[in-house]
Amino acid sequence: MSAPRTPRKVLGRLSLPERTFVADALRTETVGGVLLLVAAVAALIWANIPALSDSYETVGHFHIGPEALGLDLSVEHWAADGLLAIFFFVAGIELKRELVAGDLRDPKAAALPVVAALCGMAVPALVYALTNALGGGSLDGWAVPTATDIAFALAVLAVIGTSLPSALRAFLLTLAVVDDLFAILIIAVFFTDTIDLAALGGAFLGLAVFWLLLRTGVRGWYVYVPLALVIWALMYNSGVHATIAGVAMGLMLRCTRREGEEHSPGERVEHLVRPLSAGLAVPLFALFSAGVTVGGGALGEVFTQPETLGVVLGLVVGKTVGIFGGTWLTARFTRASLSDDLAWPDVFAVATLAGIGFTVSLLIGELAFEGDAAMTDEIKAAVLMGSLIAAVLATVLLKLRNSRYRRMTEAEERDDDQDGIPDIYEEDDPEYHLRMAAIHDAKAAEHRRIAEVRAAERARLAEVTGGAGEENRRRA
Repeated sequence: MSAPRTPRKVLGRLSLPERTFVADALRTETVGGVLLLVAAVAALIWANIPALSDSYETVGHFHIGPEALGLDLSVEHWAADGLLAIFFFVAGIELKRELVAGDLRDPKAAALPVVAALCGMAVPALVYALTNALGGGSLDGWAVPTATDIAFALAVLAVIGTSLPSALRAFLLTLAVVDDLFAILIIAVFFTDTIDLAALGGAFLGLAVFWLLLRTGVRGWYVYVPLALVIWALMYNSGVHATIAGVAMGLMLRCTRREGEEHSPGERVEHLVRPLSAGLAVPLFALFSAGVTVGGGALGEVFTQPETLGVVLGLVVGKTVGIFGGTWLTARFTRASLSDDLAWPDVFAVATLAGIGFTVSLLIGELAFEGDAAMTDEIKAAVLMGSLIAAVLATVLLKLRNSRYRRMTEAEERDDDQDGIPDIYEEDDPEYHLRMAAIHDAKAAEHRRIAEVRAAERARLAEVTGGAGEENRRRA
């Protein structure tokens, strides 16, 4: 007879290599998220101080670049189309790694984050559509509340000091990776009006050359960086959003290790480029995109116009309901059970945290209402407000469980045998238990020695005290 099959756990413990990768990736994203917060606050201050607001507009709309190549763009445009291509390049590498070496390579494990991410995009779009259908607003912004900003979410975690367990952090990261992929598809399909077939063909030819160079083992940044710039420029001039070039090149990198390799090419490139993306590209985009006028009247209008209200409700309500509902349905219909260390309120809190949609939401907002500067600014204000509300709600929910998270994190990181591997990953290893037995034997021997020394000291003290008492009685 076959042994009974162990029920699969939802959000269970990560493998050690996956845990290490997630920790490294999130460490960089957290630093980038803090810089993103700083840039967003700086943009709001710059745009709302009367003496400085004109200079914000002047710098953002300043044009630079070769006009003959169709690249005479404003600084704001360079940040959105140029710098964000780096962000999506890293997202492409992350997705490729997840598909071939991470959790997404196993269809059963991939089902949870994929379904949760899809529901976390579909429900916000539906909430926005219903709000605007009932309020008589424009449906153009349906895609604005569909995106999650992982860097901003991790920055919130860093600020509030929540020790979120690695399984929940990995779930949030994978959600964001899948989210980014579908956001790119939305941009490519719904925000491409006219296509220059010659430029698009040139971009595809460049991508083919990029792929051939990778497959033949050609190395050197001086080969790939100029080629990547040419591909990006051709993609931009084709009418397809230029960030598509970034994610396409990221997906082409090999993310599996060959014999003798400590890291795959994709891992090496991601390690080099991720700090540039998180520390420079995304914060600069935020600096030139988040600067909207935020007065008392403007904030009030966020909740009175159907377009802006739809964005806020989509981020705060739609994201939470979609991700939590998708996770619960996946567990329900695959007969998987939630990890013993977690409870469904933990999933709900993370779903609320995923309502922080900043970078990609701002980008889609600009594309959705291109040509309508007033509505674009109002949509940006709605993204900021929705993200802020989601961050506050998530903070409250996560703080309620913070003491439990801290104990779980301490257990995940405990390394009593000091071999560099957390003890929870060695519980089935006999050698680990032998090492721990030796450590405990040494501690027991030390305690016995201390006990013998203390007992001897106490006996000597008793003899001295007793002898002095008898001498005093004889004198009396």
